[in-house]
Amino acid sequence: MREFDHSLAIEASPARILDAFFNNDDLAAWWHVTRSLCHPRPLGNYAIEWAQTESRDNVLGRLGGAFRGTVIDFRPGREFFVADAYWLPPDGEPIGPMALEVTCTELGERSVLRVRQSGWEDGVRWTRYYQLLAVNLTAALNDLKSHVESRR
Repeated sequence: MREFDHSLAIEASPARILDAFFNNDDLAAWWHVTRSLCHPRPLGNYAIEWAQTESRDNVLGRLGGAFRGTVIDFRPGREFFVADAYWLPPDGEPIGPMALEVTCTELGERSVLRVRQSGWEDGVRWTRYYQLLAVNLTAALNDLKSHVESRR
């Protein structure tokens, strides 16, 4: 099993941080999504879309596309879990299934956000996907931190 696992401290409440994963305006601000349909409830949709890049990755083609899954568990102000998740790139076959697990723990006046995405099949496309995910999602989570801290 391959995974992306990243944690960071954010000066905001867990509820505010988790809301930013479901609110259209927040998602556009920190994750640069163009559209989203995300319902914070069990069996809710979790679908986000990014603009297609003009440049092409040698393995995956154009980046952007959509990420979609089903919210299996949602605990307000604490965590959510998305299963049966797939990345649907502009070019090529979907990559998945994967799981996305997001937890937020209060620690004094800050919260610790942990984002874990897992799933794996042997192949060059999966390897490249996780290479790009590590760079791009880490940068997006840093943007999330800046976004919610600036809105305090």
